[in-house]
Amino acid sequence: MTQTLVLQSDFGISDGAVSAMHGVAHSVEPGLSIFDLTHDIPPFNIWEGSYRLWQTMTYWKEGTVFVSVIDPGVGSTRRSIGVKTGSGHFVITPDNGTLTHIQRTEGILEVREIDEKVNRLPKSGESYTFHGRDIYAYTGARLAAGVISFETVGPLIEPETLVQLQVKEPTIGYEAVEGIIDILDIRFGNLWTNIPRDFFKKLEIGYGDTLKVTISHNGREVYHNSMTFGRSFADTHKGEPLVYVNSLDNLGVAINQGSFAKAYDIRTGSNWEIHFNK
Repeated sequence: MTQTLVLQSDFGISDGAVSAMHGVAHSVEPGLSIFDLTHDIPPFNIWEGSYRLWQTMTYWKEGTVFVSVIDPGVGSTRRSIGVKTGSGHFVITPDNGTLTHIQRTEGILEVREIDEKVNRLPKSGESYTFHGRDIYAYTGARLAAGVISFETVGPLIEPETLVQLQVKEPTIGYEAVEGIIDILDIRFGNLWTNIPRDFFKKLEIGYGDTLKVTISHNGREVYHNSMTFGRSFADTHKGEPLVYVNSLDNLGVAINQGSFAKAYDIRTGSNWEIHFNK
Protein backbone atom coordinates (compact mmCIF):
# COMPACT_ATOMS: atom_id res chain seq x y z
CA MET A 1 0.00 0.00 0.00
CA THR A 2 1.33 3.42 -0.96
CA GLN A 3 2.21 5.64 2.00
CA THR A 4 3.04 9.32 2.34
CA LEU A 5 6.51 10.83 1.86
CA VAL A 6 7.57 13.88 3.92
CA LEU A 7 10.80 15.75 3.08
CA GLN A 8 13.03 17.86 5.33
CA SER A 9 16.38 19.50 4.54
CA ASP A 10 18.59 22.55 4.98
CA PHE A 11 18.56 23.20 1.21
CA GLY A 12 16.19 26.20 1.17
CA ILE A 13 14.00 26.79 -1.87
CA SER A 14 16.04 29.40 -3.74
CA ASP A 15 17.47 26.83 -6.18
CA GLY A 16 16.37 23.54 -7.70
CA ALA A 17 17.55 21.07 -5.03
CA VAL A 18 14.17 20.50 -3.37
CA SER A 19 12.44 20.35 -6.74
CA ALA A 20 14.93 17.68 -7.83
CA MET A 21 14.07 15.59 -4.76
CA HIS A 22 10.38 15.92 -5.58
CA GLY A 23 11.11 14.95 -9.18
CA VAL A 24 12.98 11.81 -8.17
CA ALA A 25 10.18 10.76 -5.82
CA HIS A 26 7.54 11.50 -8.46
CA SER A 27 9.45 9.44 -11.04
CA VAL A 28 9.37 6.45 -8.67
CA GLU A 29 5.58 6.69 -8.30
CA PRO A 30 3.60 9.54 -9.93
CA GLY A 31 0.70 9.02 -7.53
CA LEU A 32 2.82 9.28 -4.39
CA SER A 33 1.70 11.95 -1.89
CA ILE A 34 4.75 14.14 -1.20
CA PHE A 35 4.87 16.90 1.41
CA ASP A 36 7.53 19.24 2.80
CA LEU A 37 8.16 19.39 6.55
CA THR A 38 10.61 22.27 6.13
CA HIS A 39 13.63 23.12 4.01
CA ASP A 40 14.62 26.09 6.17
CA ILE A 41 16.74 24.23 8.72
CA PRO A 42 19.82 26.46 9.22
CA PRO A 43 22.71 25.06 7.14
CA PHE A 44 24.43 22.09 8.83
CA ASN A 45 22.26 22.40 11.98
CA ILE A 46 21.72 18.72 12.80
CA TRP A 47 20.27 19.56 16.22
CA GLU A 48 17.41 21.58 14.74
CA GLY A 49 16.75 18.90 12.11
CA SER A 50 16.47 16.33 14.90
CA TYR A 51 14.03 18.51 16.83
CA ARG A 52 11.78 19.32 13.85
CA LEU A 53 11.37 15.62 13.11
CA TRP A 54 10.23 15.00 16.68
CA GLN A 55 8.02 18.10 16.68
CA THR A 56 5.93 16.90 13.74
CA MET A 57 6.31 13.16 13.24
CA THR A 58 3.61 11.80 15.55
CA TYR A 59 0.96 13.99 13.91
CA TRP A 60 1.33 11.95 10.72
CA LYS A 61 -0.27 8.55 10.26
CA GLU A 62 1.69 5.39 10.99
CA GLY A 63 3.69 4.17 8.02
CA THR A 64 4.57 7.67 6.81
CA VAL A 65 8.12 7.84 5.44
CA PHE A 66 10.28 10.84 6.34
CA VAL A 67 13.42 11.86 4.48
CA SER A 68 15.65 14.16 6.54
CA VAL A 69 18.79 15.57 4.92
CA ILE A 70 20.98 17.82 7.03
CA ASP A 71 24.24 16.33 5.92
CA PRO A 72 27.51 18.25 6.43
CA GLY A 73 29.34 14.93 6.07
CA VAL A 74 27.97 14.11 2.62
CA GLY A 75 30.38 11.95 0.63
CA SER A 76 32.29 10.85 3.74
CA THR A 77 32.24 7.50 5.53
CA ARG A 78 29.15 8.39 7.60
CA ARG A 79 26.39 5.80 7.17
CA SER A 80 23.14 6.21 5.28
CA ILE A 81 20.33 4.57 7.20
CA GLY A 82 16.64 3.79 7.37
CA VAL A 83 14.88 3.38 10.70
CA LYS A 84 11.52 2.22 11.96
CA THR A 85 10.42 4.22 15.00
CA GLY A 86 8.42 3.18 18.02
CA SER A 87 5.58 5.37 16.74
CA GLY A 88 5.36 3.30 13.54
CA HIS A 89 7.03 5.77 11.18
CA PHE A 90 10.08 5.42 8.93
CA VAL A 91 13.02 7.79 8.49
CA ILE A 92 15.63 7.79 5.73
CA THR A 93 18.60 9.94 6.76
CA PRO A 94 22.35 10.16 7.34
CA ASP A 95 23.55 8.66 10.61
CA ASN A 96 24.81 11.91 12.11
CA GLY A 97 22.57 12.63 15.09
CA THR A 98 19.42 13.59 13.19
CA LEU A 99 17.49 10.94 15.14
CA THR A 100 18.53 12.10 18.64
CA HIS A 101 15.13 13.43 19.73
CA ILE A 102 13.19 10.58 18.11
CA GLN A 103 15.36 7.93 19.77
CA ARG A 104 14.84 9.56 23.20
CA THR A 105 11.08 10.03 22.90
CA GLU A 106 9.55 7.50 20.49
CA GLY A 107 12.32 4.92 20.44
CA ILE A 108 13.80 3.15 17.43
CA LEU A 109 12.71 -0.42 16.78
CA GLU A 110 14.89 -1.33 13.82
CA VAL A 111 17.77 0.20 11.85
CA ARG A 112 19.06 -0.75 8.42
CA GLU A 113 22.08 0.60 6.59
CA ILE A 114 21.06 1.60 3.08
CA ASP A 115 22.51 -0.68 0.42
CA GLU A 116 23.61 2.00 -2.04
CA LYS A 117 24.32 -0.56 -4.77
CA VAL A 118 20.59 -1.25 -4.94
CA ASN A 119 18.90 1.80 -3.43
CA ARG A 120 20.46 4.58 -5.46
CA LEU A 121 19.13 6.65 -8.34
CA PRO A 122 20.26 5.00 -11.60
CA LYS A 123 23.18 6.70 -13.37
CA SER A 124 24.12 8.75 -10.29
CA GLY A 125 27.03 6.61 -9.12
CA GLU A 126 29.70 9.23 -9.80
CA SER A 127 27.97 11.93 -7.74
CA TYR A 128 29.03 12.27 -4.10
CA THR A 129 27.53 15.64 -3.12
CA PHE A 130 23.76 15.26 -3.56
CA HIS A 131 22.80 12.14 -1.63
CA GLY A 132 19.55 13.89 -0.69
CA ARG A 133 18.42 13.36 -4.27
CA ASP A 134 20.35 10.26 -5.30
CA ILE A 135 19.98 8.09 -2.18
CA TYR A 136 17.56 9.50 0.39
CA ALA A 137 14.71 10.81 -1.77
CA TYR A 138 15.03 7.80 -4.08
CA THR A 139 15.06 5.23 -1.27
CA GLY A 140 12.35 7.03 0.70
CA ALA A 141 10.07 7.20 -2.33
CA ARG A 142 10.60 3.53 -3.15
CA LEU A 143 9.78 2.58 0.43
CA ALA A 144 6.70 4.82 0.60
CA ALA A 145 5.45 3.57 -2.78
CA GLY A 146 5.86 -0.08 -1.80
CA VAL A 147 8.48 -0.72 -4.50
CA ILE A 148 10.75 -2.05 -1.75
CA SER A 149 10.05 -3.30 1.76
CA PHE A 150 11.87 -1.99 4.79
CA GLU A 151 13.76 -5.30 4.97
CA THR A 152 15.29 -4.64 1.55
CA VAL A 153 16.60 -1.17 2.45
CA GLY A 154 19.80 -2.89 3.57
CA PRO A 155 21.41 -4.98 6.32
CA LEU A 156 20.40 -4.68 9.98
CA ILE A 157 22.54 -2.65 12.37
CA GLU A 158 22.15 -2.14 16.12
CA PRO A 159 20.20 0.95 17.24
CA GLU A 160 22.76 1.46 20.01
CA THR A 161 25.41 2.27 17.39
CA LEU A 162 23.57 5.31 16.01
CA VAL A 163 25.25 8.68 16.39
CA GLN A 164 23.62 10.71 19.18
CA LEU A 165 23.92 14.40 19.98
CA GLN A 166 24.55 15.41 23.58
CA VAL A 167 21.31 16.15 25.44
CA LYS A 168 20.94 17.45 28.99
CA GLU A 169 17.78 16.09 30.57
CA PRO A 170 15.50 18.45 32.56
CA THR A 171 15.64 18.23 36.34
CA ILE A 172 13.39 19.27 39.21
CA GLY A 173 14.51 20.30 42.68
CA TYR A 174 13.26 22.23 45.69
CA GLU A 175 11.29 25.19 44.29
CA ALA A 176 13.26 25.12 41.01
CA VAL A 177 13.42 23.39 37.64
CA GLU A 178 16.23 23.33 35.12
CA GLY A 179 16.57 22.34 31.48
CA ILE A 180 17.86 23.51 28.12
CA ILE A 181 16.61 25.70 25.31
CA ASP A 182 15.71 22.98 22.85
CA ILE A 183 14.60 25.13 19.93
CA LEU A 184 13.33 28.56 18.91
CA ASP A 185 9.84 29.32 17.73
CA ILE A 186 11.60 30.77 14.72
CA ARG A 187 9.16 33.32 13.33
CA PHE A 188 8.35 34.88 16.70
CA GLY A 189 11.64 34.40 18.55
CA ASN A 190 10.19 32.52 21.52
CA LEU A 191 12.37 30.08 23.47
CA TRP A 192 11.11 26.50 23.73
CA THR A 193 12.62 24.46 26.54
CA ASN A 194 12.73 20.71 27.18
CA ILE A 195 11.07 21.18 30.60
CA PRO A 196 7.63 19.56 30.76
CA ARG A 197 4.60 21.43 32.14
CA ASP A 198 4.17 18.71 34.78
CA PHE A 199 7.29 20.00 36.58
CA PHE A 200 5.44 23.21 37.42
CA LYS A 201 2.45 21.20 38.62
CA LYS A 202 4.68 19.22 40.98
CA LEU A 203 6.02 22.47 42.44
CA GLU A 204 2.47 23.89 42.61
CA ILE A 205 3.37 26.81 40.36
CA GLY A 206 0.18 28.33 38.98
CA TYR A 207 -0.79 30.89 36.36
CA GLY A 208 -0.12 34.39 37.61
CA ASP A 209 2.85 33.38 39.77
CA THR A 210 6.09 35.31 39.45
CA LEU A 211 9.24 33.34 38.62
CA LYS A 212 12.93 34.12 38.54
CA VAL A 213 14.34 33.09 35.16
CA THR A 214 18.06 32.62 34.51
CA ILE A 215 19.66 31.66 31.18
CA SER A 216 23.28 30.52 30.92
CA HIS A 217 25.51 29.70 27.95
CA ASN A 218 28.45 27.40 28.63
CA GLY A 219 28.06 28.18 32.34
CA ARG A 220 28.06 31.98 31.89
CA GLU A 221 24.91 33.84 32.87
CA VAL A 222 23.48 35.82 29.95
CA TYR A 223 20.00 36.69 31.27
CA HIS A 224 18.30 37.05 34.65
CA ASN A 225 14.89 38.54 35.33
CA SER A 226 11.52 38.00 37.01
CA MET A 227 8.47 37.27 34.89
CA THR A 228 4.89 36.05 35.09
CA PHE A 229 3.74 32.51 34.34
CA GLY A 230 0.88 33.23 31.95
CA ARG A 231 -1.81 31.15 30.34
CA SER A 232 -1.43 33.13 27.10
CA PHE A 233 0.30 36.21 25.74
CA ALA A 234 -2.76 38.27 26.69
CA ASP A 235 -1.72 37.87 30.34
CA THR A 236 1.07 40.45 29.89
CA HIS A 237 1.43 43.88 28.33
CA LYS A 238 3.13 44.40 24.97
CA GLY A 239 6.91 44.23 25.36
CA GLU A 240 6.82 42.31 28.66
CA PRO A 241 8.39 38.85 29.09
CA LEU A 242 6.41 35.83 30.22
CA VAL A 243 6.67 32.10 30.84
CA TYR A 244 4.03 29.98 29.12
CA VAL A 245 3.21 26.41 28.03
CA ASN A 246 3.95 25.82 24.35
CA SER A 247 2.11 23.63 21.85
CA LEU A 248 4.21 20.59 22.80
CA ASP A 249 3.28 20.92 26.50
CA ASN A 250 6.73 22.17 27.47
CA LEU A 251 7.66 25.49 29.05
CA GLY A 252 8.46 28.44 26.83
CA VAL A 253 9.72 31.99 27.32
CA ALA A 254 8.61 34.93 25.19
CA ILE A 255 8.26 38.68 24.89
CA ASN A 256 4.71 39.70 24.13
CA GLN A 257 4.80 40.86 20.48
CA GLY A 258 8.60 40.78 20.43
CA SER A 259 11.48 38.39 19.79
CA PHE A 260 13.13 37.15 22.98
CA ALA A 261 15.85 35.36 21.00
CA LYS A 262 16.86 38.52 19.10
CA ALA A 263 16.58 40.81 22.12
CA TYR A 264 19.08 38.75 24.12
CA ASP A 265 20.96 36.86 21.38
CA ILE A 266 19.77 33.45 22.60
CA ARG A 267 20.33 30.23 20.65
CA THR A 268 19.71 26.52 21.21
CA GLY A 269 21.32 23.28 22.33
CA SER A 270 22.58 21.52 25.45
CA ASN A 271 24.98 24.35 26.27
CA TRP A 272 22.06 26.80 26.61
CA GLU A 273 20.64 26.16 30.08
CA ILE A 274 17.55 27.73 31.64
CA HIS A 275 16.46 27.81 35.30
CA PHE A 276 13.05 28.66 36.76
CA ASN A 277 12.84 29.46 40.49
CA LYS A 278 9.73 30.15 42.57
